[in-house]
Amino acid sequence: MFVKANGWTSVSNAPLDLIAANLRRERERTGLSLSELAKKAGIAKSTLSQLESGTGNPSVETLWALGVALGVPFGSLVEPAVPRVQVIRAGEGPVIYSERAHYTATLLAACRPGTKHDIYWMTMEPGGARESDPHMPGSVEHMIVASGRCLAGLADDPVELGPGDYIVYPGDLPHICKALEPGTTAMLVSEHTV
Repeated sequence: MFVKANGWTSVSNAPLDLIAANLRRERERTGLSLSELAKKAGIAKSTLSQLESGTGNPSVETLWALGVALGVPFGSLVEPAVPRVQVIRAGEGPVIYSERAHYTATLLAACRPGTKHDIYWMTMEPGGARESDPHMPGSVEHMIVASGRCLAGLADDPVELGPGDYIVYPGDLPHICKALEPGTTAMLVSEHTV
């Protein structure tokens, strides 16, 4: 949230440590040094250093300039990062009720612009895990368990899931799926950036 005081617009209710962590993460992702990013954004290196240490007080203009220089939306600098893996258990999530039928819809994930989806119905039996190599960069997988139980998600930290549970994880990292009960079924949506 932003407030205007004495003609200046500044960040309010966005913890400085969150902004600092987001700036460091995005700068490291791009491989830019403090000097390179400061120059690209048109700000002093000392200002950027203070922001990354959580001691600066960034203006909206400074954050916009940094976002443009980093090639990221403004919100990614002031909002908490979305976890790489999300799990929504059966019965959780925002529910929308119908007025005319015994019907509810739970939004698990909205489609991102510029993506395509492959949808799979999976049947699994206990035994070895299905180990998947990373898919193309930017791939994301969404899975909803219909019956049985399984371990699914990132290969180094899979999550146990049951009927109605939803998981989303990066498909561009090694991932697995392993049935824990006979007759395990799930719907998988593989999302790719186009």
